[in-house]
Amino acid sequence: MIDAQHAVSSAYQFVNVPMGIWIDERGRVVRPAEPAWTEGRTDKFGGKAIVIEGDKYVAALHDWVKNGEHSPYMLSDEEFARRVKPRSAAEMEADASFKLGVWFHDNGNNELAAKYFEHAQQLNPDDWNYHRQEWSFTPQEAGKKWMDKFQKLDKPYYPTLEIDPNKKQ
Repeated sequence: MIDAQHAVSSAYQFVNVPMGIWIDERGRVVRPAEPAWTEGRTDKFGGKAIVIEGDKYVAALHDWVKNGEHSPYMLSDEEFARRVKPRSAAEMEADASFKLGVWFHDNGNNELAAKYFEHAQQLNPDDWNYHRQEWSFTPQEAGKKWMDKFQKLDKPYYPTLEIDPNKKQ
């Protein structure tokens, strides 16, 4: 699937890739957006680590597929609400600005596109999608821009998965 309008990432609050959500048979989201890798590993870039908890994620996903609502990884309504907060006014404005940037880029106005991408990034700097989209237009500079932003991080690149099989989520 190619989401050229970024509707999925916007609707489900994806801020990086890969992200996953769990949707049950009734169409209810039962786990919100979280890093969704298929293997666990630690990568290093410029001496700084990115921890990828794919093994933990896949094990939880398999358990949920097998056990459904009886899986310990299924979130309670209270836990789901704790993890998913309504977007702030700045985040909503960032999303609108980002979509304007995409529209201007798609319609050949790269100057206005750049202005709106920059505005979105300033309003919500933690949304890597906003940066990655802009960087895709200058692939020769993308790697350096990513590395610069990554090296300045004061928190993990991917949040630690909140998956604990010993308690009902």
